[in-house]
This record gives sequence, structure tokens and C-alpha cells, in this order.
Amino acid sequence: MDASARRRRPPLPVVLLVHALVYAGVAVMAVPLLWMVATSLKTEAEAGASPTFSTLLPNAPQWVNYARAFESARLERYYVNSTLAAVLTTVLGVAHNALAGYAFAKLRFRGRRVLLGVALATMMVPVQVYFIFAYLLCTRLGYVDSVQALVVPFLASGFGIFYMRQAILAVPDSLLEAGRLDGMSEFEVFWHIVRPTVWPAMCALGIFTFVFSWNNFFWPLIVVDSERSKTLPLALADLSAGLYVDSWPVQMAAATIMVGPMVAVYLVLQRAFVQGVALTGMKE
Repeated sequence: MDASARRRRPPLPVVLLVHALVYAGVAVMAVPLLWMVATSLKTEAEAGASPTFSTLLPNAPQWVNYARAFESARLERYYVNSTLAAVLTTVLGVAHNALAGYAFAKLRFRGRRVLLGVALATMMVPVQVYFIFAYLLCTRLGYVDSVQALVVPFLASGFGIFYMRQAILAVPDSLLEAGRLDGMSEFEVFWHIVRPTVWPAMCALGIFTFVFSWNNFFWPLIVVDSERSKTLPLALADLSAGLYVDSWPVQMAAATIMVGPMVAVYLVLQRAFVQGVALTGMKE
């Protein structure tokens, strides 16, 4: 067994090449983030100096830049709007997608394949076209310029339904039948049997949904008209354009503030995220 395992082990040059590519990819993604955080702690002179090794890090961290970002752009109000919209979209969206995925994976009803095909077809529609119908829907419901407009159009998605369907397909039918024999309703079967099994996939979908909602710029730009409903990406765009204050370190401090919740959500749910991605194999 040991000999066969050694024969299947990749050659050392291949292992080194793979590790080098992985570390290079991490550097490409991490360097801009680290540069943003470092710039947010610099003075105006350090941020405007020519890039050299001595100017990569601030001599004395200027934590006051974060206070200036909050005070100049009043970010706390936009922070609340973004947090409320992202949390509601994540919780309600994952719930809707999981229930729909359960129906398509384990229930048999007329038109199931047709409806699934329609849901998947929405993934091929450009997002700009989708926003036209979403705006008309929000106008009819009276949701324009409100938090509801940032949540309702994203309560379900073709990707989310398909993702949860693939995860739920891996749940053995025998477990579901045992629950039904015990007198459980379909919702109780989902809640007590399916949900604990596919919880990592739900966490992974929750991360995707939260990041999308938190970073969403184009849709709030269309549907939000007043300052009271403005989200953090819109405020950050105004700050970057010099509307509130013309300071490069303050702008980077605001960008760091915006990135913080996404990093925190991933760090908390990273184990479930990896398990959820591995769970959703292509099974039919």
C-alpha cells in the first residue's frame, strides 16, 4: 500500500510548481489589500510620495484617518443601511433558495424539470436586463428608495436554487422516508433532516449572497434616490470623487471599513464554506 501510494505521489517539480502558482495567486490578491490598509494609515505626504520601499509602510500610523472617514461622509448611517440590506438578503435569500432546492431535488411534481430549466435560464440573462424588471416590480410595490428595494429582488436566484439542489441531492432518500413515516410534514423533514445535513452548503451560499449584497453598486445606484437609503458603496463612490473630502488616506480608510465585514464573515464561516463547496458535486 505504501509503495503504491509513493508511486501515485506527484513528482517534486510538479509539487513545487503548484505551490509557487498558489503563492503567486495569493500575492496578487493580497498585495492590493495590504496596500489599501497601509495607505489608510499614512499621512497626506506619505500617500503622495513616489512609490519606494521606504514609503510602503507608514512611519507613524494615522488612525485618525478612520475617524475622518466616518465624520466627513457620515458613514455610520450608510453602514446601517448596507448591513440591514445584506443581512436580510442573506438570511431570506438562503432560506428561499434552500426550500426551492429541496423541492427540485426531492419532490416530484408536474413541470418540475421545466421550472428548473426556467430558473437556470435566468442565469444567462444579463443583469442589466434583470434590473429593468426588478425596477418595474419595485415601482409597482412602492419599494423605490427603501431598504425593501435592496432586498426583495434578490430573495431567490437561479444560481442559489441550483446550488442548493445539488447539495440536497446528496442527502439519502431513506432518511427523508424515515422522517415521513414518523409523521413529519415536508417542512419538518427539511428543517430537521435536510437542513442540518446541508448546513455547510447554506453557509457557503450565505457568504456568496452577503458579499454580493454588500458590494452591490449598480442596483442601489438605480433604485435609491435619497440620502436616507444610500448604501456604503454609493457613499464610498462619492468619497472617492472628492465630494466629502479630498484625501487619499481617508478614501483608503473608508474602503478598508467597507471590506472589514466581508473578511469577518468569511473568517467565521470559512470551514463551513470549504465543506459546502465540496458538498455540491455534480450529481443527477
